[in-house]
Amino acid sequence: MTDQQSRFKMGRLDHVHIRVPNRSKAAQWYAKHLGFEPVDDYKFWSEAFDGGPLQISADGGNTTLALFEAAPSHPMIAQQTGVAFSVDADAFMAFSRSLPCGIDQPEGGPLTADDLVDLDLCWAFNLADPWGNVYELNCYDYNRVKTELVEADEIKPVRFWPRELYAQYSSPDPAKQPR
Repeated sequence: MTDQQSRFKMGRLDHVHIRVPNRSKAAQWYAKHLGFEPVDDYKFWSEAFDGGPLQISADGGNTTLALFEAAPSHPMIAQQTGVAFSVDADAFMAFSRSLPCGIDQPEGGPLTADDLVDLDLCWAFNLADPWGNVYELNCYDYNRVKTELVEADEIKPVRFWPRELYAQYSSPDPAKQPR
C-alpha cells in the first residue's frame, strides 16, 4: 500500500438504499412518522427513468434514504443491518412521548416508551418501518434524557449488559476495570 492510499479517509454517510413495495406510499409513511421529506435536488433519479430512487431526508439532504421500488430485478429485501440516526434530547423525548404512534419494534408490535434502551453512553430506540427495514434512533445527551424522560416518566429501560460493567470500565481505578 502506498502512502497516498493509506491517507484516504471515507467521507460522511451519504445515503442508505431502502427497498419498499411503493416509493410514494413509503415516502408518505416516513414523512408522517419520522419527518423525512423528498429532496428536490435528486428528483431526476425518481422521475426521469424507471427504477431510480426517491431520495428522502430528515436533515435537509445531508443524509438520505434512497427508496427503491421493489421489482423482479430489484427484489424486496428488508434492510436489517441497523442504520442509526441521532437526534438531540428535545427531539428524542418528544419522539418517546409520542409512542405508540404507528411505528413498530423490529420484532413486531407497537414501539412504546418502555422499549427505550440504555446503552450507558446514549439512549436508543430500535424500530422498523412497515416493510421490515430496521433503524436505531439515538440520543447522546445521556444525563438530560435520564432526568427529564426516564426518571420523570418512570420508564424502566431495556439493558443489554449489566450497569456495573460500564461503571467498572469508566472507573479511574485500573484495578476495577474489566480485563
